[in-house]
Amino acid sequence: MNQTNRNTVLFLILTIGVVCLFIINISLGSVSIPLKEVFHSLLGGTSSKETWQYIILNYRLPKAIAAVLVGMGLSISGLLMQTLFRNPLAGPYVLGLSSGASLGVAIVILGAAFLPASVASILLSSYGVVLASSLGSFLVLMAVLVVSYRLRDTMAILIVGLMFGSLTSAIVGTLSYFSTAEQLQKFTFWSLGNLGNLSWTSILILFISVLIGLLLSLFSIKPLNALLLGENYARSLGLNYKRSQLIIIFATSVLAGSITAFAGPIAFIGLAVPHIAKLIFQTSNHVVLFWSTLLFGASIMLICDTISQVPGGDITLPINAVTSIFGAPIVIWLLIRKKKMIG
Repeated sequence: MNQTNRNTVLFLILTIGVVCLFIINISLGSVSIPLKEVFHSLLGGTSSKETWQYIILNYRLPKAIAAVLVGMGLSISGLLMQTLFRNPLAGPYVLGLSSGASLGVAIVILGAAFLPASVASILLSSYGVVLASSLGSFLVLMAVLVVSYRLRDTMAILIVGLMFGSLTSAIVGTLSYFSTAEQLQKFTFWSLGNLGNLSWTSILILFISVLIGLLLSLFSIKPLNALLLGENYARSLGLNYKRSQLIIIFATSVLAGSITAFAGPIAFIGLAVPHIAKLIFQTSNHVVLFWSTLLFGASIMLICDTISQVPGGDITLPINAVTSIFGAPIVIWLLIRKKKMIG
């Protein structure tokens, strides 16, 4: 089987897999709902039990959509960063966006005690936390864009992003030191990530943000392929490097910033999924990698969310813990398997 036919088969399997995992994710949880009932509800029909209908449409469907959006957005932003910086350890949060979001949320949650009660109650609402997270990410983004415009060296931008991350982490640590146990608990819950508390309005905003980021990424495929052989080679092909760099950074910021704002900082997905796509599809062509990373990201996030629901149990595991525990061994196994195949 040639490479094109192989890729077509893999894409078909992945697409079917995403659809199946989406349905399974809605079906499983503390209350198990038959697949037939899930299909009835999703296709506009009425479930045989009113409670099942309510659970599907008001809780599990938005959560499954959120999982797909988060998986796609973080995976693609990780792919962009790894190619731009030519660093396999780069992820969507390498520019300090997650730390900026954490700082915004920390100021709201941990600093609420220093504010009037009426103001604190508004800021501590779900949209107050989202706004604080978005503002924190946006401020770090503006700082990174200004620095990237002034600096010619891509690695210098990476270092500046890490420095922003260290600075904001230090401020968060200082706020944590002076906070109460209740405030620390709230902040810890946010930092563990959560897909289950998003309203349909939040889903719509997240969908628009992720769509904008993905479209910018799609238009960056040619520049990304040119950057594989280095900045100088890309310039020799006539690529406007500075403009492409800014678009890639902005696309990553939109994706990672909006996802962090609504779902918290989700670990592993952005770092590992691009490697999984490269290992499975055995290519560095971003035309293939864009779509494969997109589908792998959605699939793995749906699997992790299904596991975190602990089907049949009454507890819900932190999504951040599940993504790392489930995903890290897979990447290690794939890398070892690739080494054996080469050897």
